[in-house]
Amino acid sequence: MRILVADDDKEICDLLEIYIKNEGFDVEKAYDGQEVIDKIQKLDIDCLILDVMMPKRSGLEVVKEIRKTSSLPVLMLSAKTADIDKIRGLTNGADDYVVKPFNPLEVLARVKSLLRRSTYGAGPNNSGELEIGPLIIRKDQHQVETVDGVAIQLTALEFGILYLLATNPNRVFSADDIFEKVWKQESLVPAKTVMVHVSHLRDKIEKATGGESIVKTVWGVGYKIES
Repeated sequence: MRILVADDDKEICDLLEIYIKNEGFDVEKAYDGQEVIDKIQKLDIDCLILDVMMPKRSGLEVVKEIRKTSSLPVLMLSAKTADIDKIRGLTNGADDYVVKPFNPLEVLARVKSLLRRSTYGAGPNNSGELEIGPLIIRKDQHQVETVDGVAIQLTALEFGILYLLATNPNRVFSADDIFEKVWKQESLVPAKTVMVHVSHLRDKIEKATGGESIVKTVWGVGYKIES
């Protein structure tokens, strides 16, 4: 697998490269936003580690551009710590967010988690096709479409959330539950992160189905899909 590390600080790129290569991954590096987009278009990239403050095109602009055509897992890095900055990154399409200064081992663990989600999906290990409401979910192909044949492009984490809820109809999952089962990490303060991803998932489903509301909010508790 190939990881693209993008930061205008070359020392950070070199540091992450050492840790990532030690785990057996190939590494590409980029030092400005346009270079990131160019490399993604030319190379097979499995995961992107992307700094927010990049020359030429910001990390937020880059991830927004990527999400027009790709569900590539994206982990954003930033020195900004305010919740609004994290939410802005997630809203633009990032899958996860790490604040600088960071522990390289934490970044590596987050990358591995995103790759697991991208490769294997989430939820029980049953294969085949699942139909719920107006949606057809194909776990093996990591694909979702409407019964009318409209494809819905989801990120790995959006697919994971949908598959988790769809394979457990009527069960309410809290934000903590979803974070631990889909992200495969211990829940810290995931509520806003999960909320942003659920919002993206709803928007995509409603756009494809003409306004159908599939993922329900149980206020003060969590989320569910009704059978």
